[in-house]
Order: sequence, then C-alpha cells, then structure tokens
Amino acid sequence: MRLLLAASVIAGTALLIALPAMATTGKGQLFHDGTVVGTVVTPAPIAAGSGTDPFYKVTNGAAGQLGIAGVAPGDGPYHGGSWQVYLVTFNPGVTPFLLTSDEAVIAAKAAGDVTVTRAGDADFRCPVVRP
Repeated sequence: MRLLLAASVIAGTALLIALPAMATTGKGQLFHDGTVVGTVVTPAPIAAGSGTDPFYKVTNGAAGQLGIAGVAPGDGPYHGGSWQVYLVTFNPGVTPFLLTSDEAVIAAKAAGDVTVTRAGDADFRCPVVRP
C-alpha cells in the first residue's frame, strides 16, 4: 500500500488515505486556473519524489478549498497527472482565503500569506479531465 492524497482530491480535506491494490477508480474535482475541473482518482502510486506536474494541497484553507492542479490537458507540460505534491499552509495571523490556481498560490507565497513545502513522499498519479 502507498499513501495517496486521493481524499484531498475528492473532498478537499487534509486527510491522507491508503488505497489497497484492488481499490476502485473514483471521480473528484480540482481547481485549475480559477475553474473546477474533474479528475479520475485511481489507485496508482508512483515512486516518492518522481512526480512531474505541480499539485498544491492546501492544509488549512477556506471552506470549499479543493486541490490545485498546476497544469491540465492542453495547458503546458501536462504529463497525465503525475503529481509533484506541494503542501500549502496559511501562516499564523492570516485568515485563509480560497486559492484556485497555481498563480494564486505563488502570489500568496510572495505576499507572505502562505508557506509552500515540497512533499515528495506524497507524489501520486491522477489524470485531469475537463467537466
């Protein structure tokens, strides 16, 4: 078994779950460039640190926060959802607000609102599909 961020993809929560080898495929939602896109949650672990597409998991975000895909089909160097996971945490004293794109994450980091940390042991595969 491998820990995946599948729960966060589906529900936008901070939970990590373990998917057994025989787990079934599910559907979920992510933010990408300010819009909600669909995703297919598959039990497809990848080697720690081997993800290539940026995925931002907000650990203490505002209500309605979803995971954030840095790329999607037709947008940049999308590799089928081979996610390179970054944890985004709102800093103390900052009221969490909705982040809906990688650009918003980068701007929040530059403003000192959030801390972004690479979580290489959480990399996973989960393709994005347009709704």
